[in-house]
Amino acid sequence: MSEKVVVIGGVAAGASAAAKARRTDEFSKIIIFERGPYVSFANCGLPYYLGGEIKERDELFLVTPERFKERFNIDVFVNHEVVKIHRDRKTVEVINHNSGERFEESYTKLMIATGGIPVRPPLEGADLKNIHSLWTVPDVDAVKTLVDSGRVKHAVIMGGGFVGIETAEALLQKGIQVTIVEKGNQLLSPWDPEMAGLVAQQLRRMGANVRLGVGIRRFLGAKTVEAVELMDSTSLPVDLVIISAGVQPELDLVVGAGLELGVTGGVLVNSRMQTSDPDIYAGGDIVESTHFITGQKVRVPLAGPANKQGRVAGANMVGGNMEFRGVINTSIIKVGPMTAARTGLNEKEAREAGLDYYTTFTVSPDHAGYYPGAEPMIVKLIVEKLSGRLLGGQVVGTRGIDKRIDILATAIYGKMTVFDLENLDLAYAPPFSSAKDPCIMAGFVAANVARGELQTVTGMEVLERLAEGRDVQILDVRTPDEYTRGHIPGAVNIPVDQFRNRLHEIDKTKEKILYCGIGYRSYLAYKILEHHGFKNIKNLGAGYHGWKMVEGLRNRKQ
Repeated sequence: MSEKVVVIGGVAAGASAAAKARRTDEFSKIIIFERGPYVSFANCGLPYYLGGEIKERDELFLVTPERFKERFNIDVFVNHEVVKIHRDRKTVEVINHNSGERFEESYTKLMIATGGIPVRPPLEGADLKNIHSLWTVPDVDAVKTLVDSGRVKHAVIMGGGFVGIETAEALLQKGIQVTIVEKGNQLLSPWDPEMAGLVAQQLRRMGANVRLGVGIRRFLGAKTVEAVELMDSTSLPVDLVIISAGVQPELDLVVGAGLELGVTGGVLVNSRMQTSDPDIYAGGDIVESTHFITGQKVRVPLAGPANKQGRVAGANMVGGNMEFRGVINTSIIKVGPMTAARTGLNEKEAREAGLDYYTTFTVSPDHAGYYPGAEPMIVKLIVEKLSGRLLGGQVVGTRGIDKRIDILATAIYGKMTVFDLENLDLAYAPPFSSAKDPCIMAGFVAANVARGELQTVTGMEVLERLAEGRDVQILDVRTPDEYTRGHIPGAVNIPVDQFRNRLHEIDKTKEKILYCGIGYRSYLAYKILEHHGFKNIKNLGAGYHGWKMVEGLRNRKQ
């Protein structure tokens, strides 16, 4: 029997649900109500349109209402807001903002995809002009008009997440002085601090002022914002403020309809995307999902899960049988020439899940070192100790980062171990990779640790040892020239090629931490010491790179 499907919200999850419902059943009636003026627009593309990488505004619109009707026979009503769900009579109450008309529309199956709305902290002066979010097409229109007027010289970004960083880059490209203010001690909270620190360093190289560990107290100005006062009482001149302090699920309709919420505050759904009312489905930023690794409930407001959830709901509303299996929070961001990506669990999440884990760091070129233009990337793995199961991965570099994070995400989804990772059979040719791909190299190191062939230490752990005044011997096995250009405080330089002849200089009673540039030469020195009966040896993950990643975190301000 054909259904009458009503979809509330026409962007990621809603548009996907409607289109999948039509592909699954030709004869059901499908209606989308969208509160705003546009459907199926590229929310994630807004900063790139602002910065000029996306040249034409029309490129932001993936499918128009007209195309929905012509290609899918789906009726789309923009500027139509659903204000109430009447579950008892299976109708939704709608306001047509074009005419002011109020009416009810019946349904047999309902999809709620109202999405999220930007958090707007209730600060003094928050209603001044030129304080914006960047969440919808009208938002970017307003900001772009202001920026293109040439009146913006100083901008403050409130929040150091995806949108905040991408908007900062867009404004820097326009020649605007940008300050990012993040009340937490790092940017990009889903990343671990040392990896997020590389992003902060890159933004500073691009000319941004990055203020961490301090929040905004208030906005100052008469009618238009003129300055931002921080919690440390410093003041920043400003012509434009972008609030990017997070997203909260828009749950008014859900709560009003009496649908159940989960432990995270998102809508409770099953794997078929059904809510507590079996005729009402939900997806996108408003729902909670199951984390594929831990089984715990999480909210992951990302476009990838939203589109897949919509697809599952759309099929099932018209007789399909699909399941959404969960999330691992795979994400990626471009910051100038740098790319940062992550998947699975970070260290904080692994600890909170009660998992016993270890981490490894490796530095590898994106393609064969002898082929021109090779650039390094840093790969961090988080691994379960007993099983060697891959729990998480983070990669930062300039090229090929998307490929590597997707390899790690696939490995996690396939419940692979680091022993599987070191044995992957990946494509190789000099312009594209190395015979030992960065993911395979990371697998080598992590598997060596799991087998007990190698003990590692992180840059953060070395930093802690030095801060505590621990009696350790730090051995720099690089060349004297490399040592002179920079080294860990207190390190003794014994080049690896001289190691066997200088074993008498190494204290057998102390913990020994070895490092080189990226960890390979120090691994060779490690094995020499081990074969000569030395104990209590550690190899510094990612070598001097690993140290430089955390050296700037001494005061946790990056």
